[in-house]
Amino acid sequence: MLDVLSPASRRFLRYAAVGVATLSFDLLLLAALTQLLHIPYYISTPFAFLVAVSINYVVSRAFVFRGTERPVHHGYAYFILLALAGAVFITASVAFLVTYVHLYYLVARVLVAGFVGIANYLINLHFNFRVAGHHV
Repeated sequence: MLDVLSPASRRFLRYAAVGVATLSFDLLLLAALTQLLHIPYYISTPFAFLVAVSINYVVSRAFVFRGTERPVHHGYAYFILLALAGAVFITASVAFLVTYVHLYYLVARVLVAGFVGIANYLINLHFNFRVAGHHV
């Protein structure tokens, strides 16, 4: 079935699968930190995200963005800088949705994840891994 898809579509589907898996880990870690260890969600949200996004980097480099032109240590440095910016955006967005829209923090985190996931894919495709147009 995947053979009928374009290489770019296959890459995006691989990215989505990795993203769903690491988001699931992110949410589990977030819930554990917040509910079991009683760490406030505004502290556990960026921590869980940064751990999950680091796992995402390793898996994405191997299975999604094969053929990257950037060495691993440079790529991770760019990746983590973008992730830190993402953590600030995610935490602020979750805090806004919890405080002003009165959403449960995990529901807010899932809503924010959809937007951030698409933005991260495009940024990584064109900037970090620099494989746009290369269909590996």
